[in-house]
Amino acid sequence: MNGQATDGIAGAGAGADTGTGRDAILRAARRAFAFRPYAEVTMRGIAADAGVSASLIVKHFGTKEELFNTVADFGPASDQLFAAPLDTLGRHLVLTVVRSRREQQGDPLLRVVFSLGNDDERTLLRERFHEQVTQRLAAQLPGRERTLRAELIAGQLLGLGATLSLHRAGAGAAASPEHLADLYAPALQRLVTG
Repeated sequence: MNGQATDGIAGAGAGADTGTGRDAILRAARRAFAFRPYAEVTMRGIAADAGVSASLIVKHFGTKEELFNTVADFGPASDQLFAAPLDTLGRHLVLTVVRSRREQQGDPLLRVVFSLGNDDERTLLRERFHEQVTQRLAAQLPGRERTLRAELIAGQLLGLGATLSLHRAGAGAAASPEHLADLYAPALQRLVTG
């Protein structure tokens, strides 16, 4: 009934994996739902990719639909992304995206980029992104054109994630998160403050 993820993307319900295999399962599920229709994704395939048993997936997530719903939930990523005062939010957004990619081997938002098809699961993923990321951010922004500014901020964060994915061994990979924030955050902050 659903389906998306990507690029080892973290965020959707991922916390510190305490040796349970949960994070590996989520990474594998994000890849599977990103590149194949929901109906073609199997628990066994996800288990093989994650290096765990299918019964461990059932233990952690129950059904394939529940696993997809975890993958499609941007709430935890939004909690992390928006956990800063508005006057420093631009910098916090950049640092959160970069650190998430490096520490959790995944991007908190980029999985939505692979939801551009017409399938029900892709529609659901886009709708959840809009509700849990864009609309939530717009509600926090001051001033005029909050929705437009929130959409542009989300687009810039997706662009940052895509750039870091495209140039995995490039200059961005060698730069510290703080340096990347020094360069990228001012444009985001202008959109935050209006």
